[in-house]
Amino acid sequence: MIQTREDILSSIRTATNEVKAIDMHTHLFAPEFGSLLLWGIDEILTYHYLISEAFRWIDMPYERFWALPKSKQADIVWQTLFVERTPISESCRGVVTILKELGLDPKSRTLEPYRDFFRSQNVESYVEQIINKANIDWLVMTNDPFDDLERTVWDTTGLKHPKFRAALRLDAMLNDWNSACKRMSDWGYKVDESLGDTTFAEIRRFMREWCSKMDALYLAVSLPPDFEYPEASPRAVMLSQSVLPMAEEMNLPVGLMIGVRRGVNPNLGLAGDALSRASMLPIERLCSEHPNVRFLVTMLSRENQHEFCVTARKFRNLTPFGCWWFLNTQHMVKEITKMRFELLGTSFIPQHSDARVLEQIIYKWAYSREIIAKTLADYYEALIAANHKITYADIKRDIEDLYRNNFLRQVK
Repeated sequence: MIQTREDILSSIRTATNEVKAIDMHTHLFAPEFGSLLLWGIDEILTYHYLISEAFRWIDMPYERFWALPKSKQADIVWQTLFVERTPISESCRGVVTILKELGLDPKSRTLEPYRDFFRSQNVESYVEQIINKANIDWLVMTNDPFDDLERTVWDTTGLKHPKFRAALRLDAMLNDWNSACKRMSDWGYKVDESLGDTTFAEIRRFMREWCSKMDALYLAVSLPPDFEYPEASPRAVMLSQSVLPMAEEMNLPVGLMIGVRRGVNPNLGLAGDALSRASMLPIERLCSEHPNVRFLVTMLSRENQHEFCVTARKFRNLTPFGCWWFLNTQHMVKEITKMRFELLGTSFIPQHSDARVLEQIIYKWAYSREIIAKTLADYYEALIAANHKITYADIKRDIEDLYRNNFLRQVK
């Protein structure tokens, strides 16, 4: 019988170990995508979070840093953040956790022992090892048909690995239509910048063909904080006339990631993006005007989270997912997860890794599972104190919903 907090936590951890999670949004790639799959110590250390943190200490000109080979960039980050200073930040502790879980000494003064280890790995078996270590069943990539390297793989071998699935990313088309229009025209689509009926039909054909080629689970786009809907912009018009009708036709969810401000400091490359609070009104309008479209949404600003939860209570076709990007820190995950439990019960997707480097799924899922376990334990403990019996079956059902079924219901 489950009575004490110790009983509760033990049951949650047992269920969590038994239930393999689905990582519904990553930037990882299957091995058949070659160099697009990032892994190993040099990739781990040149992750953009760590680069931006290192530049808080180093005086090197940006252009000189970017001109260096990746291995030299990794050496600088390691020396700056791990040798000369204590690795306290979320990203730094993540690296330490990765090394520990791989059986490596995180106190090495140089990177050569780590490089020797990673050079000895076979990529196919290593990918399996890391996915199993993270207790993940399978994960979803972010797939952009406008990326030439990625497009080549889709046009030749395609996706083969059973642990990876695809999501069709629409950023290039929705956020930079002029450039996307030129490329689509070169590929034989009858499109023009004026966005007439023929162009809308061709955009729908483009999406239909690529969703079929990828067997995409959902459509996805990241949006700026000033995103509006409806409005006369190419993005909003394409959403209305092409993307949302195709989502309904193909019975695919639409993933919206809202709040990113690109290139606030362009000298930092990917590390130069920031965030701002966004309006919830466009989400309300989308959900209200398109009740047959399922929306998977994550908001980047902390200041959006309460209003976001309240909005999700009003629309059953809106599912919050994950703690995205700058919110994927232990403090923020705890705060947001607790808020969601109290407003939404278990009807949300608590986490995704957003990993860009393979090994990141180890620490991102490990700490998220522990935070979710302790947060759930608070509510089970309160229910037991109120004479509401909690069984292991109840706990495992909830864990399965949170880590698997709530997403699977969306991609039915």
